[in-house]
Amino acid sequence: MNILNRLFKIGQSEAHAAVNQLEDPIKMTEQGLRDLRQDLDKSLHGLAEVKAMAIRARNEGEGFRTKAADYEGKAVLLLQRAHRGELDASEADRLAGEALLKKAENEAKAARAASDQAKFEQSAAQMDQNVATLKTTISQWENELKTLKARVTVSTATIAINKQMAQLDSSGTVALLERMKEKIAVQEALAESYGEIAQTGKSIDAEIDKALGSTGASKASEDLKALKAKLGYTE
Repeated sequence: MNILNRLFKIGQSEAHAAVNQLEDPIKMTEQGLRDLRQDLDKSLHGLAEVKAMAIRARNEGEGFRTKAADYEGKAVLLLQRAHRGELDASEADRLAGEALLKKAENEAKAARAASDQAKFEQSAAQMDQNVATLKTTISQWENELKTLKARVTVSTATIAINKQMAQLDSSGTVALLERMKEKIAVQEALAESYGEIAQTGKSIDAEIDKALGSTGASKASEDLKALKAKLGYTE
C-alpha cells in the first residue's frame, strides 16, 4: 500500500511538472529549437556521408568501366597477335577468354556501382529536402520565439501596472485629498482673518494721523502767514 502511495505521489509530481512545463511556452519552444538544431546537425552529417558514398560509387563505377574496356582491348590484342602468328592461337584464345571474363566481371561491378550511385543520390535528394524542411521549421520557430518573448514582456509589464492600480485605494486617496483641501482652506481663511485684523488696526491709526496731520498743517500755514504780515513781509 505504501509503495502504491509513493508511486501515486511520484506520478502526481511528474504530472505537475509536465503541466508546469506546458504552461511555459517559451521554454518549450527553446527546447524544441535545441532538438531541431541537433536533428539538423545529424541530418547534415548524414547527408554528407550519403553524398560521399554516391561519389565513391561513381568513381568506382568509372574505374570498373575503364578496367572492362582495358580487358576488352587486351583480348583484341591477343587475337591480333595470334592472327599475325606472333602468339599461339590456342594460348591466345585462352588468354583472350580470360580477359573477356575479367571484362564481364568489371562490367558487372560497374553496373552494381551505378545502381548504388543512383540509390545514394536518391537518398541524398530526399535528405536535402529534409534538411531544407528543418531549416524552414527552425526559422519559423525562431520567429515565433521572438514573438512569444515580446508578448511575455508586454504582458508582464501590463500585469505589474494593473496590479499596482488594483492595490490603490481610490476611495481612501480621495478622502485624503478632501481632508487636505479642507485643512488648507481653514489655514487660508485663518491667514486672511489675521490679515484683516492687522489691516483694521493700521487703518484706524492711519485715519487718526491723517486727521490730525491735515488740521495741524493748515493751522501752521495760517500762523506763518500772520507772522509774515506782522513783520511786514509780503510776498
